[in-house]
Amino acid sequence: MKKKKQLTPEQQLQESLIQLKNYRPLDDDFMRELFRNNWALAELVLRIITGIKDLTLIQQETQYDLKRLVGAKSICLDVFGKDNQQKLYDLEIQRADEGAVPERARYHSSAMDIEFLSEGQKFTELPTTYIIFITENDIFGAGKPVYHIRRMVTDFQNRPFADRSYILYVNGAYVGDDDIGKLMHDFRCTNADDMNFELMAQATRYYKNTPEGVSYMCKVMEERIKENVDLAHIEMALEMLADGTIPIEKIARFSHLSLEEVQQLADEQNSKN
Repeated sequence: MKKKKQLTPEQQLQESLIQLKNYRPLDDDFMRELFRNNWALAELVLRIITGIKDLTLIQQETQYDLKRLVGAKSICLDVFGKDNQQKLYDLEIQRADEGAVPERARYHSSAMDIEFLSEGQKFTELPTTYIIFITENDIFGAGKPVYHIRRMVTDFQNRPFADRSYILYVNGAYVGDDDIGKLMHDFRCTNADDMNFELMAQATRYYKNTPEGVSYMCKVMEERIKENVDLAHIEMALEMLADGTIPIEKIARFSHLSLEEVQQLADEQNSKN
C-alpha cells in the first residue's frame, strides 16, 4: 500500500484554508459550527422549513448524543432543538443520497422517542418530533421544496395517524423566490456576500473572514483529520483481526495502534461472537 505523503504544518494550513473557502452551510462540518450556540439562526431555519412562524427555542445544541441507545446503533444529531411548546427538532445535513434512506429517518424518529420518554410516563406524553433532512439533491425527483412524510390510515379515508411524529425532507437543490428557495440558495453559497439571510451571512462571514473564526475552523478541521486518521487505523486493525492469522504485534505495527488498543479491539470482537 502506498503511504500518503505527510504534509508539513504550513502545507496542512494552506489545504485547510482552501477547504474553508469552499465550505458551504450544506457541508455538515461547517453547518455544525454555524449553528453552534446560534439560537437565532436555528430558529430562522426551523421556522422557514416547518412553517411554524412563532417557533421559539428554549434549548439548542449541535452534535447532540442520544444517550439511551445503549447497545444499539448510536446517533449524534447535527442540530437538536426544543421549543417552548416542548416540540423536539432534529436537523440533519445529508449530502449523499444513501445517507437519507427512509430507514434512517425511521430510526432517528424512533431513537428520539426512546430518548425522551422515561420509565413511568404514559405513551401520550411522547413529545411531538420533527426529523428534518436537508439533502443536497432532490432525492424524490418531484421538484418540491419540502417533502412531508406522515403515517396515514390508508384503509379509512386516508386519515392522518395522529402520532405527532413528522419527517421532512428538504430539497437542497430547490430554486425559487420563496423563503425556502432563498434559504436553500444560502445553504449552497460559499460567499457570505451572496446570501439572502443576514443571520446566515453573519455566521458564515465570522468563520471565513475574521481571524478568530478562521483560526477556530482550522483547529476544527485539524481535529477532524486526526479523527479520520484514527478511524482508518482502527478499521485496518479490525480487518487484520478478522483474518484470524495475523499476530497481534504485527497488527499493532501496521495499524499504528498500541498493543493495548489492538487487544481491546480483539476483546470487543470476541465478546460479539
